[in-house]
Amino acid sequence: MTEPATDQASAPATAPPLRPRRSVLYMPGANERALEKAKTLDADALILDLEDAVAPDAKDDARERVCAAAASGEYGARELTIRVNGLDTDWHEADLRAAAKAGPDGIVVPKVNSAQEVHTIERALEFAGAPEHTKIWAMVETPIAMLRAADIASASDRLTVLVMGTNDLAKELHAEFVPGRAPLLGGLSLALLAARATGKVILDGVYNDVKDAEGFEAECVQGRQMGFDGKTLIHPAQLDPCNRIFAPSEEEVAHSRRVIEAFDAASAEGKGVVTVDGRMIENLHVDNARRILAMAEAIAACG
Repeated sequence: MTEPATDQASAPATAPPLRPRRSVLYMPGANERALEKAKTLDADALILDLEDAVAPDAKDDARERVCAAAASGEYGARELTIRVNGLDTDWHEADLRAAAKAGPDGIVVPKVNSAQEVHTIERALEFAGAPEHTKIWAMVETPIAMLRAADIASASDRLTVLVMGTNDLAKELHAEFVPGRAPLLGGLSLALLAARATGKVILDGVYNDVKDAEGFEAECVQGRQMGFDGKTLIHPAQLDPCNRIFAPSEEEVAHSRRVIEAFDAASAEGKGVVTVDGRMIENLHVDNARRILAMAEAIAACG
């Protein structure tokens, strides 16, 4: 088991290049038209779903279709993942073997509740011959997963992303869906703390009412303010606002450049105090500015 990193800056020097994950869209694995349409959508990442979106009698066909899509190389720069059925289902082992052979960017596993389950998934992927680039995306969606989030996140270097399952979490908590998500904030915060402590990416859960554009945007803003890297989505109409809200704005980029330039100039002159736009700047502000510029550059590089 790897030791948790103390902060993002302490991640290994060999960490992969920054990759935008503002918008991560679920696509039903049983729907061939949806899989084809996904090739044209402005999503940073796709989750080709074999779990909730597929009826039991369609699981085998969907698995074959999704794995062929993942191996096709036809999805451009989009990060491509497959969501398998859960560890406690009859389809999990076959899903994992087939997904490992297809070699997507990631395999999304629902209801991961412990570090031991992460180890089990990792061993199964290695046994099935999954390539090194195929990472584990662990869905955390139960009260016990919130309480064990740090153990789950630090269980394996192959686990790179935590995905919030907010619908299941609300169900397990007997909570209501209300604006602001007050009943879920404790769990969301625990998962965020775990992700940041271990240097993992973390994605916010879905917003269920695809017709409520205002409510969706408000939840995107809340998610970004809390610190999520992006949001999982259930409809293409949610892509544009999600991409916009989770991307650095022009004002943020310009401010970040001023911060870095002012700090570098002051350091060259041996000055200990720097102000930008009337505010004192410290190392932490410079680190944040560099993170913002790196994300803006990564988004631009993806086109």
